[in-house]
Amino acid sequence: MTEIEVYTTPTCPYCTKLKNWLEEENIDFEEFDLSQNRKKAQEIVKKTGQRGVPQTLIKEDGEEKAVVGYQPDKIKAEI
Repeated sequence: MTEIEVYTTPTCPYCTKLKNWLEEENIDFEEFDLSQNRKKAQEIVKKTGQRGVPQTLIKEDGEEKAVVGYQPDKIKAEI
């Protein structure tokens, strides 16, 4: 089963655009607001080395793949 985590901030327009796209595509995801969750912010930076948002973490069969930024085609290819 594929799990999708989306790391966002409330002021990021691309975060909103990504969440809207995921909802339109009926793709389930769990959102983490990094402005409210310092622990998750530290975790995603450690995993990807990136501080920008949005970041999408795709988990499947014990593997994780990260997509940084608004890249629906790349996300679609990974799920």
